Amino acid sequence: MTHRFPVKEIALQAGMSTATVDRVLNGRAHVSPQTRRRVQDAIEELIGQEGQLAAKGRRLFIDIVVEAPNRFSREIRQASEKVLSDLRPVAIRPRFTFAETMPPENCSAILERIARRGSHGICLKARDTPEVHRAIAALAARNIPVVTIFTDIPGSERQAYAGLDNASAGRTAAYLMQRLLGPETCAVLITLSQHAFQGEEERYQGFRDELHRLRPDLALIDASGGGGLNPDTGREVAERLRSSPHIGGVYSMGGGNRAILQALGRTGQHPSVFIAHDLDEDNLELLKEERLTLVLHHDLPTDMRAAFRHILAHHGIGDAPRLSRSDIQVVTPMNVPQGA
Repeated sequence: MTHRFPVKEIALQAGMSTATVDRVLNGRAHVSPQTRRRVQDAIEELIGQEGQLAAKGRRLFIDIVVEAPNRFSREIRQASEKVLSDLRPVAIRPRFTFAETMPPENCSAILERIARRGSHGICLKARDTPEVHRAIAALAARNIPVVTIFTDIPGSERQAYAGLDNASAGRTAAYLMQRLLGPETCAVLITLSQHAFQGEEERYQGFRDELHRLRPDLALIDASGGGGLNPDTGREVAERLRSSPHIGGVYSMGGGNRAILQALGRTGQHPSVFIAHDLDEDNLELLKEERLTLVLHHDLPTDMRAAFRHILAHHGIGDAPRLSRSDIQVVTPMNVPQGA
């Protein structure tokens, strides 16, 4: 394994001993595949943070733990690395733990592992479950602050939430849906990756309540549970379409939109309105192809900057942001942001 960083820096980034990293780098025996993968990941993280290595001032290691499809995790990594220089003279060194599927027991084990090795703070996107609540409480007891990102875990001992105002986003989607559908009588297909993600659940509740107020005649068909992954989301949608009425609109809160479109197309359904979330690679391409009507977007670098500032404030560095819920941007094929 080739590298250009001191063993000590790789070990700090990986959260391992220098001896373990040395064994990995020199290809010695008795090293698990997971350990080798973590060392390789640490080197890749250091490549994205080279400017931070030479930065003077206090150094903080912040762990970013995320359950999300790879396409969204990549966006989070890029957003995190983009704002590092904004927070100097503090040198923030993010360490990333991403998984497309992270059951609560796995998430708890990851958080416990981070607590044992030490961290200055954790940015967490996870399901709202009792196991995760207990893990956050254990971190708080060790004075390791947790900031939830993009989906909140209310009632836990997390320090703050940074991300979209999800309830407002759901209400906005409902308003746009009923305006764009006009008087058409139809059903609206809704999809969440998991109802256990509180952020998506807030979007769902806001959308459902506002659409019922505006258009009580529109039926909702719930095809949630695919985790935002194309294969699983496609299966969930296909199952619901077997006996569903005409689908005039789609509100996708959790992704997997290529699979949703394919499942609809196989049954001859071509909704006139398709509202999605986030300008990831898939949605950006679908939007440019005009297969999505619009995307509800929020600026990820702004969210990550707010999350980092909350953790810095916990350590007595600067002030926490007064507001850390980002505004909704309505993006159509006509106003895709430059550089997206």
